Amino acid sequence: MESDLALFRRRLLKNPRQVSAIAPSSRTLARAMTLGLGPQSGRVVEFGPGTGRFTEAILARGVPPQNLTLFELDEEFVTHLRAKFPGVTVHQAGAETAPEVMEPGVQVVISGLPLLSMPEPIRESIVGAAFKVLGPRGTYVQFTYGPRPPLPPEQIATLGLKVDRGFKVWANLPPARVYRFRRCA
Repeated sequence: MESDLALFRRRLLKNPRQVSAIAPSSRTLARAMTLGLGPQSGRVVEFGPGTGRFTEAILARGVPPQNLTLFELDEEFVTHLRAKFPGVTVHQAGAETAPEVMEPGVQVVISGLPLLSMPEPIRESIVGAAFKVLGPRGTYVQFTYGPRPPLPPEQIATLGLKVDRGFKVWANLPPARVYRFRRCA
């Protein structure tokens, strides 16, 4: 099996706009993104898992494979993920399709998608899809390389969300910040 790094580099060279990162996410960022997950976390969804760095961290936190569902567009990443993580459900589909195949009540959505590089309507569609599958107290976790949340304040308000600014992860290339979005009470 090809290494994660070799696969990442090959896919980056073939489709840089879709991969939209200069290096795979670090293990430190993966730990920050999955903070609070455990065996009792319920169902978890991951958007844009790529080679599976966050997937590894989710499973390492004790989330059972049958409680994890991934949405990935890239066919080669999908093949890699299915081989690497038996028991995990992997959909070759965009994140915005999650409500079409998932029952509501998911506890956490972890997103590795490059939201800031996407047009605003697509960002809103992806985050909206996350909140259609999340339970009432569910959390959407997103990182960004920029200094502000990956959604502008007016979009956060339109979606009826509040955002918690989380950890700045310096041990990532480039450094990233984790944000946690929840519904307003």
